[in-house]
Order: sequence, then structure tokens, then C-alpha cells
Amino acid sequence: MKTTENILIVDLEATCWENRPPRGQESEIIEIGVCIMNAKTGKIYKNEGILIKPQHSKVSPFCTELTTLTQNMLDHEGIMLDDAFDILRAEYDSEELTWASYGNYDLNMLQNQARRFYTDYPMSDDHINVKTLFGEIHPTIRKSVGMNRALGELGMTLEGTHHRGVDDAKNIAKILHWCLQKSL
Repeated sequence: MKTTENILIVDLEATCWENRPPRGQESEIIEIGVCIMNAKTGKIYKNEGILIKPQHSKVSPFCTELTTLTQNMLDHEGIMLDDAFDILRAEYDSEELTWASYGNYDLNMLQNQARRFYTDYPMSDDHINVKTLFGEIHPTIRKSVGMNRALGELGMTLEGTHHRGVDDAKNIAKILHWCLQKSL
């Protein structure tokens, strides 16, 4: 596993529905939660949630209940996906830093959305799947578990709102730092 001194942590939120998407709608990124974590100290900085206006879907009541994000919020505070990708490159050095997410969903979604919207993929090729790494390193958990359970196994509490990228990025960073300390 290649790591840089600082690791970019990413957690995405996307439009979702209780069942199937309504006709003509599709799941798309509505928040990119990010923070940078120092790999040695675990110190977290530059934490934010970049809100994105969905182009082919609307935020459902189910999605709002899960994430607290509303269509009105995204209409007024959201930016276009390619602008969000530019922020990742310019302010977070996303093409140079090793980056991490909890599971492969975020990796796949970023790749798919870059293709879907004909924009350049903003991340480096060095990705850490924290969910898999945690399962490999934890002494009693030998399978994939959710982020909240992983925090509980480590005696840590979930900070902020679960399913808000801005908060989940920090929680993932805590799990990753534990993993990096154990693997040294």
C-alpha cells in the first residue's frame, strides 16, 4: 500500500430512493465530503462538504431523511460536478495524494460520474479501501463491517451526522489512522 504523508479522505453522498429511482432519474453525487489526514499523527484538517447540484435526479424525501440534504439546499449552495472536481485538484491535491474511502462505492462512483459527465477523473491511482483494510487488521473482525460498527469496535463514537460526507470523512480518518498504526 503506497501512502503519502497526508492522505485525502473522501466520502460521497448521492441521490437515493427507498426503492427504485423514478423513471428518468439516476443516482448521482450530491456531496463530496473531504478531509486531509496526516498519516503519522492522525491530525485531520481541511474538512468540508462540497455540495453538488444533481443534473438527472431530484433529492427524494428518503434521501433527505438519510443525509439531511435537501433539493433546496443543493439548488442554492450546490455547484456543478466538474467544478467540485476542480476544487479537489486545486485545494486538496487529489491527483497527487493517496486517497481513502470506506469501501469501493466512492471509487466506483467517482469513476462512473467522471465518465457520465465527460469530465476528467480527479483522483490519484493510489486508493485505500478502509473497509477492507480494517477487516484485514482488526483482531476479531474478519469481514466487512459498516463504518459505524467499525468505530464501535474501536471504542470510538461517530461524530456528526452519519451519511453526511463532511462528517463521515472525519470518522473514516479515525478508523484509517488506527489501521495505519496497527500495520506499522
